[in-house]
Amino acid sequence: MRKERHQWHSPKLNKEMPIEIYGHFGFALLLLPTAAADYLEYERFGLIDAIGEFINSGKIKVFSINSINDESWMNKEMNGTHKAIRQHQFNEYVIDEVLPFIKEKTSADTPIVICGASFGALHAMNIFLKRPALFSGVVAMSGVYDLMEYTNGYYDDQVYFNSPIHYIPNLNDPDILEKIRKGNIVIATGEGDYEDPEASRRFSEVLHTKSIPHSLEVWGKDMKHDWPTWRKMLPYFIEHRF
Repeated sequence: MRKERHQWHSPKLNKEMPIEIYGHFGFALLLLPTAAADYLEYERFGLIDAIGEFINSGKIKVFSINSINDESWMNKEMNGTHKAIRQHQFNEYVIDEVLPFIKEKTSADTPIVICGASFGALHAMNIFLKRPALFSGVVAMSGVYDLMEYTNGYYDDQVYFNSPIHYIPNLNDPDILEKIRKGNIVIATGEGDYEDPEASRRFSEVLHTKSIPHSLEVWGKDMKHDWPTWRKMLPYFIEHRF
């Protein structure tokens, strides 16, 4: 498997941000880490190997980036306002720095699918919904789409505008809604230990109220909130949904 590592000083985040690339061709799969994890997490826990056949065959080219969650919602010592600001800066980093880099490493018309598990699912869904014209789809696995689950009670405009369960019901711009409806949206969850399938069902209902097409996949009680579940889910969705 072809592998490259790149790094630059992010103007949006004012820090060095590495990115790992797997593969040589195919649509771009942008992976956002879970919780406070790093850009090598998906490789470390075997998910890259799990989708290896699609990487090696040229169906997908994977871009795995760092999180800054430990400088935002995962940082218990940080003021809520500053956490929210850092969240906004991360969104800008992905849109203004990572996506142009992906185009540089693929082509101007290469489709980009954004993907994440657990907290990464919320980030992936949120970024897709904010800029749907830039993505062809999103895969959100074992996510909770209410940012308040992570803010320890803090709430402001930045929390609202980064919490899909809050802002989507009030989204009425027909142009943005039409762009969202064109995306390939996959929401997946298990029903096993530490999963929250009701969070996915609630968000699915919100999308239904806005006539946003999507796939809701609720897998069985043997599917826990853990890597074995995601190692089964992601290859399945790459093969059958994209």
